[in-house]
Amino acid sequence: MGPPVEPVISVEKPPTTADVAIVGGGIIGLSTALFLARRGLSVVVCEKGQFVGEQSSRNWGWVRRMGRDPRELPLIVEAMRIWSGMNELVGADVGFRRTGILYLCDNDDDVAYHENWVKRAGDLSLDTRIIRGAELAHLLPGAARSWHAALYTASDARAEPQKAAAAIGRAAAAAGAVLIANCAVRSIETSNLRVSGIVTEHGRIDCPAVVIAGGVWSTKLLRGIGVRLPQLGVRASVLRTAPVSGGPDGAAWCKDFAYRKRLDGGYTIADGSQNRHDIGADSFRYFRDFVPMMRQEWGSFSLGLSTGPISDGPVDRQFERVRTLDPAPLEDRLSATYAAFQKAFPVVKGTAIEQVWAGMIDATPDAIPVISTVKSLQGLVISTGFSGHGFGIGPGAGRLTADLVSGDKPIVDIAAFRYERFIDGTKPRPTTGV
Repeated sequence: MGPPVEPVISVEKPPTTADVAIVGGGIIGLSTALFLARRGLSVVVCEKGQFVGEQSSRNWGWVRRMGRDPRELPLIVEAMRIWSGMNELVGADVGFRRTGILYLCDNDDDVAYHENWVKRAGDLSLDTRIIRGAELAHLLPGAARSWHAALYTASDARAEPQKAAAAIGRAAAAAGAVLIANCAVRSIETSNLRVSGIVTEHGRIDCPAVVIAGGVWSTKLLRGIGVRLPQLGVRASVLRTAPVSGGPDGAAWCKDFAYRKRLDGGYTIADGSQNRHDIGADSFRYFRDFVPMMRQEWGSFSLGLSTGPISDGPVDRQFERVRTLDPAPLEDRLSATYAAFQKAFPVVKGTAIEQVWAGMIDATPDAIPVISTVKSLQGLVISTGFSGHGFGIGPGAGRLTADLVSGDKPIVDIAAFRYERFIDGTKPRPTTGV
């Protein structure tokens, strides 16, 4: 069961027409809806379950620029600008705090790895730097051990996944967007090489533009109209603790654990080094696409057998059978991770675990999202495949997606995010990093 999420009020029945239909009620779809509605377009967002029920409320809650693929950096810079004014934009406290993020280093090899990122990031590395000694110790109060060094970005931030996306959704509704939960989209309709509408379980919606922002579900929906999108689900497990005082603020990653201080005083804890991919039909369908990623990141994920519905089974009614994807957390790994965190920070020792959960990350072969029109089908925009980076970059991605829909000048160069890179022979170029 996922963490409790603040409510998003939806209507009971969708309209029959709209300028734009958005499939998916996570942070990407809701951010897109907010920016489109503020431009005066009629927008409907269809979510097969409850809004923000899947990965948008189950992630770590990091809002970071540090360590990102250089191709994403211009967009996260724009996203940070939006996050900085988010409370005013949505009229609620979403927990955004610039408390800094650390990548903790055990040795000089780790330092060299992170220094290489700073060089590649260039001017967009902004205030990121290597810190050591007393400065690092000051940022880790209560630590029972020291680290060799850390890559540190003071301007990076944290926010609350269970608050932020829901607040964006409420702001979108206040701006005029129509939000409808428990409304699965069964198919996308096309005519003369362009989209003409969507068919939902509650009826058809005529619309000249459709945004697919369905996370791990996007691939299967797009397959129904002949659009091949190589994307796989990666299961990530998380726990949250009861409130505790005296520990570190902000967020940090090391090889044994990753943490974020929560607004409620507890911590969100995760295994930052390994996730699980459950083998299903899409694993074989997109095997060749993911070979470069597997070669590079072989030690950072484990394999299991799929027990979920995403890759297998017929499309018909599938989205209605599984309203909210709720994978089982890897509790043994979480227990070991929490034990390592408590050993490093004894002040946390004995603090109760309030909840454990897992979410499904939508990963692409190059770990870069698709935020793109589709040349072969006018009016279709894809915004998915955020590969574990979607929460922090979400508001910027929503703004960029809205630009593509409305025909406005994109806030950043969209070349890196184009859909056609997966079908025109371009070789995937995954980069390493947290």
